Amino acid sequence: MAAPSIKASAKAELPPALVGVAGVVLEAFADGTLWWADRRMLIVADLHLEKGSSYARRGRMLPPYDSAETLHRLARAVARHDPATVVSLGDSFHDDGGSARLGPQDRAALRALQQGRDFVWIAGNHDPGRPHGLDGEHMETLEAGPVTFRHAPTAGNGAGEIAGHLHPCARVIGRGRSVRRKCFAGDGTRLVLPAFGAYAGGLNVLDRAFAGLFAPPTFRAFVLGEAQVYAVGRRALRRD
Repeated sequence: MAAPSIKASAKAELPPALVGVAGVVLEAFADGTLWWADRRMLIVADLHLEKGSSYARRGRMLPPYDSAETLHRLARAVARHDPATVVSLGDSFHDDGGSARLGPQDRAALRALQQGRDFVWIAGNHDPGRPHGLDGEHMETLEAGPVTFRHAPTAGNGAGEIAGHLHPCARVIGRGRSVRRKCFAGDGTRLVLPAFGAYAGGLNVLDRAFAGLFAPPTFRAFVLGEAQVYAVGRRALRRD
């Protein structure tokens, strides 16, 4: 079967893809967010806030608008769902000092979207410490029913694991063309989320960093289109 055509659309976002993890049915959206309706929980990964300012401190200049754009997109997702809980799966900031560098407007925007709901900061490898001056709980992992939220996927079968860290991307071949997009990656047992940050890149799901994480027969890349998420099997994927 030919791979789906993933192309730009001016239409409103279409219904999400349903993704199973350890018997729990979740909704994957084209903006890279994951929604657990039964718990009113919104999950995002790898915001990498203040990446621009982190690079600037090392003499590599990037436009300093990444945090504002990322928080704007997150605020839209929060407004859409009105979650009881938001879980950020680590590397929420590009380095451990990123939360202290957050500008007044961005800090106010983040506090506004936290109001009236629980906010969980999962520790990442870029930001292992608690965010400076921000509300929310800081945890290494969060367990919710059969699901465990953590930053990086672990070795082994990873039953019920939802993680980020690897920034999965998929190159899809079909109908004579190739596209490369961010994606969710899962096999029904474990799920890895795409990076949500405006300046966050992506790693091909066929890279060796993903080796052993997913069972080949049930592995799917849930590829982000402009308005829809497409479930794509291994045969339609290619290396970079």
